[in-house]
This record gives sequence, structure tokens and C-alpha cells, in this order.
Amino acid sequence: MDHATGSCAVRVYTPETDADGRPLFVWCHGGAWAAGDLEGPEADATAREVCVRADAVVVSVDYRLAKDGVHYPVPLDDVVAAYLWAVDKAKDLGADPARVTLGGASAGGNLAAGAALRVRDEGAPMPAALLLAYPCLHPELPPASPELQEKLDRLSPAAAFAPHLLTPIVENYLGAPISEATPYAMPGLADDLTGLPPTMIINDEYDGLRASGEHFARQLREAGVEVVLDTVPDVDHGHLARPALPQLEQTYADMARWVKG
Repeated sequence: MDHATGSCAVRVYTPETDADGRPLFVWCHGGAWAAGDLEGPEADATAREVCVRADAVVVSVDYRLAKDGVHYPVPLDDVVAAYLWAVDKAKDLGADPARVTLGGASAGGNLAAGAALRVRDEGAPMPAALLLAYPCLHPELPPASPELQEKLDRLSPAAAFAPHLLTPIVENYLGAPISEATPYAMPGLADDLTGLPPTMIINDEYDGLRASGEHFARQLREAGVEVVLDTVPDVDHGHLARPALPQLEQTYADMARWVKG
């Protein structure tokens, strides 16, 4: 896949039966912007499950990682390019370009939301929906609700995404201090979220990033965007990367239902 705004590999998952007009799901794995690949379960297992359950074509994006001198906006450029390629090729893939869901997990959720903002502002075709799993959307986490804070107080600093651990991750992606983050890099900073499509946010119960997902849901609703906000019980951050978890059956079902529209 190649496009003027980026260049990266994608993997296309297609249902076994022949059909046209299927939903199309463009999916971005997580990994703190600096890790992860198409083989990991957060990418591969999720793509396979949604492909079968939603009878959807899935395009999994192997965006360039923020390492070895790569920083923002390169990963975002790749996601925008992959999304636009998927929309352009939708009919060839047996999918409907009007039934595209753009989504991602963790850092991938950040990239999906940032790509949607870019696409909106550049006047390109918008996705029909967004699907963000435990995303990081703010350079500094918003205040947690009392219920979440009570849980975070019992978690390790890593599970709570304490500032001294999250800030270096974000700054590695940005290639700059968090004070220089832009709305495309951190969509929770956007002053204007109007025009974004209906959005599902799936958070993990014991996860410091829940504060970001919950706050972004409020921001979207204030902008008039339809939001479905779910919290997966009894799991910590990144549950899509652990296929043995019993909670994944419900998560996959919810994702497939959203992608089918």
C-alpha cells in the first residue's frame, strides 16, 4: 500500500464466502506507538474474529513505529494513507465504501481518532464509525472519576499509567515535549470534534487510560457525536492482546455488532 501521505504494509482479511457490499474495518494495533505488529493477537486475532463475526473485510495496518528516529506524524501518516487506500479499494475488496469503520487499540486508538480528525479537515471521505479500544487520547491523563481513582490507588504505577511512565511514552511518539502535542497527535486536545462519526469506546476496568477514554467520550457528546461507552469488567489494559480471557467473547461480539452497523 502506498499513498501520498504515507507508505506502509497492510494485511487484508476477507470472509470465505463471496459477497459484495460488506462492511470494511480498518484496524490499528497498539504498542505504545513503538511496538506491536500484524502477528500479535491484538492485531491478528482481533482482525480474524471481526472478519468472521461481522462478515466484514478487515484491513490491519502495519504503521511505522516510533523508534529508530521515527516520530509523529509518521505513524499517523501511515494510518491516514491506509484508511484512504482501503476506502479507494473497498469495492475491489468486496466491501462498501460507505460502511467503513476506522478503529484501533491503545496507541492504535489514538491513531484512528487522529486520522479521523485529519480526514475531516482535509475533506476526504469520512468513516461511517469509529471504534476505539482503551485509547490514549490526551498527553496528560484527565482526572479519574472517584470510582476509577479508588481502583488506580490499588494498582501498580505501570497499570495506572502514572505520569512518570506515560510521559516518556508520549514524548517518544511526539519526538517533542508533551506541551507541544497537537490535536492530530492527541485528539483529546481538539477544540472541535464536530463532524466525527458515531464512536464506540471500549475501556478496561483496571486501567489508568480509562480516564482518557471516558473524558473523550464526554468531549464527543458535547460536540454532538453519538457515543457508546463500554467498560470491560475485571481486566487491565490491553485485554485484546490476551485471547484466553473469557471477556473477549463479549468484546468480539460488541465490536462485530458495531462494525456491521
